Order: sequence, then C-alpha cells, then structure tokens
Amino acid sequence: MHVPHLPRVRPVRALLSALCSVALGAGLLAGAGPATATAAPAPAAGAAAGSKVVGYFTEWGTYDREYHAKNIETSGSGAELTHVNYAFGNVTGGKCAMGDAYAATDRAYTAAESVDGVADTWDQPLRGNFNQLLKLKKKHPDLKILWSFGGWTWSGGFAEAARNPAAFARSCHDLVENSKWADVFDGIDIDWEYPNACGPSCDTSGRDAFPELMSALRAEFGPDYLVTAAITADATPGGKIDAADYAGAAQYVDWYNPMTYDFFGAWDATGPTAPHSPLNSYSGIPKAGYHTSATIAKLKGLGIPSSKLLLGIGFYGRGWTGVTRSAPGGTATGPAKGTYENGIEDYKVLKSTCPATGTVAGTAYAKCGSDWWSYDTPQTIATKMTYKDQQGLGGTFFWELSGDTADGELIKAID
Repeated sequence: MHVPHLPRVRPVRALLSALCSVALGAGLLAGAGPATATAAPAPAAGAAAGSKVVGYFTEWGTYDREYHAKNIETSGSGAELTHVNYAFGNVTGGKCAMGDAYAATDRAYTAAESVDGVADTWDQPLRGNFNQLLKLKKKHPDLKILWSFGGWTWSGGFAEAARNPAAFARSCHDLVENSKWADVFDGIDIDWEYPNACGPSCDTSGRDAFPELMSALRAEFGPDYLVTAAITADATPGGKIDAADYAGAAQYVDWYNPMTYDFFGAWDATGPTAPHSPLNSYSGIPKAGYHTSATIAKLKGLGIPSSKLLLGIGFYGRGWTGVTRSAPGGTATGPAKGTYENGIEDYKVLKSTCPATGTVAGTAYAKCGSDWWSYDTPQTIATKMTYKDQQGLGGTFFWELSGDTADGELIKAID
C-alpha cells in the first residue's frame, strides 16, 4: 500500500498555524534569494518530451511558511518552471470548490511581499495568491498555471463527483474560469488519492470511475486547456495502479504525475530505515516494487506513452530517530523531529542540519546523532534526470516549491 502523503495535507485555515505546515514539505500527499529572475523561454504546453518542469505551490504556504509567489521569482525558480500546480482546491458535494478563499483571493500583499513590488489596494477586485501568480505570469509569459484539486485530505469528495462526472466537470470549469480570476489558470490537475483504492478513506467507485471522470473534464475544458493528474506510484501486483484504469484515462490527460516519493517513512515507527524516494531497488528494500523505476516501468507497460509520464521528486526528507546504524535497514524508536511535523523536513533545512552521508538506490541518506534521514540532493537529482532522459519521460514535477533553498538549488539541478 502506498503510504499517505502527509505533506500534501491541506489544513483548515483556522488551524493553519498548528496543522497545515505539515504538508508543508511534500506530497500528501512541501525562500527568497538575492537575484531577481528574468523571463526565460519556458516551453509551451505542447513542449517536446523531457522539457516540462512542474512545481507544486501550496495555498497555505502564505501562513507559517511565509512562502509567496514572490519567492518563486527571487529564488530564480520562475525562470526554471514551465508549469505551476496550485494546491489545493476542495472537492465537496460533487463539485470543485474553493479551498481557502482568504489565501487565494483576499489577502492583501504589501509592496515588499508582492511579485512586482506594488502593494494591493483595498478596492482592487482580486488580491491573494491568485493575483500574485498573475503577476508572476506577466514576468514569465510562457509559464502555465494549473489549479490542483483534491490532495490527501480532500480526496474523499471524488467518490460523489464520480457519480456524475459531467456535473463535476462543469462545476470545475465554472470555478477555474470564474471571471474574477479567469486569466490565472491554464488548466486543471486532479489529485485523487486514490480511485477504487484506499487513501484517507477507501474508495469503491470502480475501476472505470477515473477514466470517466477524466473524460468528462477533457470534454468540458476542451483541447486548449491542460488536464493532468497526480497518480499513485504503487506498482505492486494488485496494488493501487492496478485498481484503476489509468491506461484508459491516459488519452484524456496531457500528462500524469506519478508520486514517486513517500514509499517509506516513519509511519513505520520502528523502521526499518529506508529512503523514501528510491530510484531503483536495492538489497534490503523493505517492500519489493516500491521504487521509482518500478512505477515507470509498470505505467509504460500498460501502454501509457513515456511523454505523458513525469518523474516525481520530493523537495523534503523523511526521517527516524533512535537509529544506531548508518546504512539503510536500521531499527528506530519513532519519527525524527521536524520543523512542522515529526518525520518530515525540508531539503533547505536538512542540507545544513543533517548533510548527506551516503547514497543508495539513486538517492541520498544521512545519519546525524541518532537521527536518520533520506532526501534528494542536487547530485542525486542529476542521477534521476539521466534516468528521466533515458526513459524519454515528458519532464519532471516536484512537491513542493517551499522546500527548496532560497536560491533554488534543487530546481536548478532539475534544469
């Protein structure tokens, strides 16, 4: 079973200070620097295989993390990205719905916080993240932005949506293309965890529910909008990839984001320690088939074109404490302490607090004191990019932007 992407949790706004920064590392599921990026020739939606760089931007990053659209610009990431996935919109009542309206459209930005250095006024029609992303697009005219719906916390709503896919698709189009922010988004991303399988709850919509939903979205949005989906990485026999007809739905999507991270973590409190995003198998891996190359091989084997598969990278690490063994496979006493949630930490923190001491299966690990962490570094990302090129994949995506350093170390390694 693919483990829950806790960092992809979408917190309730009232509890953001305490709860939401959880996600604030990965996929469950996440600085500012000295140089100002200039507009770069980002490829358009139909770019050749291998060129897409898709980063998730979390709605709740505006709170404890203080990560705003401006940080995408000042880190230089705006010049590297081809697409941004805005996470997350809710799925409730069989419809797409706003997540946190205050963060998305209402928060007033000061001149210092704003992408273009211009403060919001009390009477302007659109503020918040949406307006800041619009300003980012003006600096990078080729940058595309998709609104991602679901995520770990809000995937339970897809079961009802799947009962009337056409009505769901209409609601999503009406929301994404609301006249107040119609120029912000270029498409929609669906993060259903997981169709016809267990995530935060167990879905019984049936094997055909996912392709029917994606077909309805494509019909509603038409050929000129991007329609994408984050999907499970569980390639085990009879696992989550087998539970839904991802191959049948592939004709309706521009690409898939297989979530090739969070394979292992401190939800298994006593270990064994294992890298959460292994590229390949290795001697002693706790579960066969829980690695990136198995995921990609399985999806390609189903007939999904390589160009419609992106390679997933986590901009965070997962870790245990009470560990005595440096190499993977050691026992532990529980999750290592993290800034927002125990067991998870941003790369930008780990690179200095617990530098990598070894590599395994194409990713890095580190032991410092009794803590043991695994995470990707610029060097291991380079290895994964070689694999991506060899496989002819459509590009790379990552969870999520705020985990990177203030000068965009990891995203530059992708590029």
